[in-house]
Amino acid sequence: MYTDDRKREVCIAMRKQTVLSRLWWSFGALNGLAAVALAAVAAHAELQAAPLAALRSGVEVQGWHAAALLVCALRSDRMTDAAGAAFALGTVLFCIGVYAVAFANLHLGPVAPFGGTLLMLGWVFLFLSAFSPNVT
Repeated sequence: MYTDDRKREVCIAMRKQTVLSRLWWSFGALNGLAAVALAAVAAHAELQAAPLAALRSGVEVQGWHAAALLVCALRSDRMTDAAGAAFALGTVLFCIGVYAVAFANLHLGPVAPFGGTLLMLGWVFLFLSAFSPNVT
């Protein structure tokens, strides 16, 4: 069990969590949930080969970036928050573009590629956060 000092340290650490850290944590958890649910759909839906491949690709990208958002939630600095923002927006755009094709054969133009570009930018920001001096 925790000692009183340890409980106090945990409470202080939780209060220091930034709003963005909580946002990344929440969004990462919801993305993970959605990825698992859509993986179940992919496993049981009767889709043609191409839409099924698109769905599986979207699920994989969504799952990886759910985990990346959880990593962003554990740090609090500008670069990590920039990575979190890029991952959050990039995941939404990429997955909307991919899932629209998979479920409705609806092509939304450059939505998925723009989302993918944001996801790559998020990884660059996460890399750069390793050199950020003010990690909490």
